[in-house]
Amino acid sequence: MPAKTFRQKFIGDRAFYKMVLYIAVPIVVQNGITNLVNLLDNVMVGQLGTEAMSGVAIANQLMFVFNLCIFGGLSGAGIFCAQFHGSGNADGVRQTFRFKLLVAFGLCAVFLTAFLTRDTELLSLYLHQSESGGDLLYTLQEGRRYLRIMLLGLIPFALNNVYITTLRETGETLLPMKAGVTAVLVNLVFNWLLIFGHLGFPEMGAAGAAAATVLSRYIELFIVVGWTHRHKEKNRFIQGVYRSLRISRPVYTSILRKGWPLLLNEVLWSIGMTTITQCYSVRGLSAVAAVNIASTLANLFKIVMMAAGNAIAIIVGNRLGAGRMEEARDIDNKMIFATCALCVLIGLVLLGVAPLFPAMYNTTDEVRALATVFLRITACVLPLQAFNNACYFTLRAGGKTFITFIFDSMFVWCVSLPPALYASRMTAMPVIAMYAMVQALDMVKTAIGFMLVKRGSWLSNIVVDGGRK
Repeated sequence: MPAKTFRQKFIGDRAFYKMVLYIAVPIVVQNGITNLVNLLDNVMVGQLGTEAMSGVAIANQLMFVFNLCIFGGLSGAGIFCAQFHGSGNADGVRQTFRFKLLVAFGLCAVFLTAFLTRDTELLSLYLHQSESGGDLLYTLQEGRRYLRIMLLGLIPFALNNVYITTLRETGETLLPMKAGVTAVLVNLVFNWLLIFGHLGFPEMGAAGAAAATVLSRYIELFIVVGWTHRHKEKNRFIQGVYRSLRISRPVYTSILRKGWPLLLNEVLWSIGMTTITQCYSVRGLSAVAAVNIASTLANLFKIVMMAAGNAIAIIVGNRLGAGRMEEARDIDNKMIFATCALCVLIGLVLLGVAPLFPAMYNTTDEVRALATVFLRITACVLPLQAFNNACYFTLRAGGKTFITFIFDSMFVWCVSLPPALYASRMTAMPVIAMYAMVQALDMVKTAIGFMLVKRGSWLSNIVVDGGRK
C-alpha cells in the first residue's frame, strides 16, 4: 500500500485526534486512577498474606461476573442511546435510560439472591490443595467476609452505571471522571484506615477493603445523580424520567432484540473467564495469588485499550445514528490503528516493569515468580487484545449484537475454555504453560475480528423511524 494511501486510511489530522481525546482522555483518567487505586488496594491486602489475598481475589471473581452482567445488560440500551443522541431524539434517550433502570435492578435481585444463598459453594470452587500448601479454610472465611460486605454495594454500583453510561453516550465524560476520581480516592484512604486500623479506626483486615469500596460507591452515586438532576437543561433525558417507567413498544422491542445477545454475551463471557481462572486454581493457592497480582497490574496497562473501545462505541455510534456511514468507517479505521500502535508501546513498558510489582507483596517467592511470567505473557498479547476489543466495540456500535455474541463469549466457550479444562483436569501441564496457551489463542480471534470489521456489515443506522428498524 502506498505511504500516502496508508496515511489517509489510518492516520488522522489534528482535529480528529482532538475529537477522540476529548472523549477518551476523561475515560482514561478515570479508569487509570481507578485501576491505580485498585492496584494499591491489592498491595495493601497483599500485606495480609497469601491466604487473605487469595480469599479476596476469589470473591472478586464472583463480583466480576456481576459487574460484567451489569455492563452487558446496559449495553443493548447504550447502542440505542448513542444513536438516539446522534439523531437529536431526547425522548429516545429517556426511554433507554428507563430500560437500563429495569435491567439493573432485575440483575441486582438475581445476584443478591445467589450470593446470599450459595456463597460458600461458589467460593469453594477455587480452593484446591497443592504441594505449595496454604490454609484453605482461612482463605474461605476471608473470602466470605469480604463478599458479604461487598453485597451492600451492588445496588449503588448498578444505579451509578445507569447514569454514567447514559452521560457518556450523550457526550458528557468529564463529570463521570470527576466522580470516579473522588470515589477512588475515598476508597484508597479508607482502605488504609480500615485494613490496618489507623487513626483510631477498627482493624478489619480484608473486610476493611470491602467496606471502603462500598462507601466509595455511595459517594460516587451521590455526586453523579446530584449533578445530573441539577443540570436538566443540559441533560434533557432526565426531565420527567421518573414520572413513569413508560417505554414505547417499538423502542422496548428493538432494545430487547438487540440487547439480549449483549447481556447473554457478558454472562457467558464472564462465567467462561472465571472458569478459566478456576482451571488455574486447580494448581493451588499460589496460582490463584499469582493470577490476582498479574491481572491487577495488567488492568492498569489496559486502560488505553478499554477507553478506546468506549470511544469507538460513542463516536462511531453517533455517526451511524446521524447516517454518516463513510465518516463512521473512516473514524473506526483510524481509532483501531491508533489503539493498537499505542498498545505495542504499552506492552514493551509492561515487559520491563513485570518483575518489580510482584516484589511489593507479602507472599512467597513462588507466587512472585509466577506473577512475573504471567505479566510478561500478557505484555506480548496486549496489541492483539487491543485489536479484538476495538473490533468488539465496532460491531456493537452498529447494532450487530448477535455477531458480537459469537465473536466474544462463544469464542471463550468454544476455543479458549476447552483446552484449559482439558489441561487442568487431564494433564499435569504447569500453570504457566496453561496461561500462555489460553492467551495465545487470541490470535484466532484477531483473524476473525479483522474479517468481520472489514466486511462492513456493522455500518447501519438502527434508530431509523424511532427504533423500528
